[in-house]
Amino acid sequence: MLSGTPSLVEPGAVATELTDHLRPAIREVARKRFAGVETLLAEDIADAIAYIVTRPRRVAVNEILVRPIEQTG
Repeated sequence: MLSGTPSLVEPGAVATELTDHLRPAIREVARKRFAGVETLLAEDIADAIAYIVTRPRRVAVNEILVRPIEQTG
């Protein structure tokens, strides 16, 4: 009996408190990189996870890349 196939959710820029814990120089790089990008909300990532876990057992979702529409790279 299989216990399920692992799934990978790869989030892009998400509005979290994570940037508060970065060194100032790194925080500045991130600020510049994502200037003008409307970041994702935690709910956006939760929706992706909900999608994965609500698929029928015959469906394997191996990987989902979720990122803001304006985010490049």
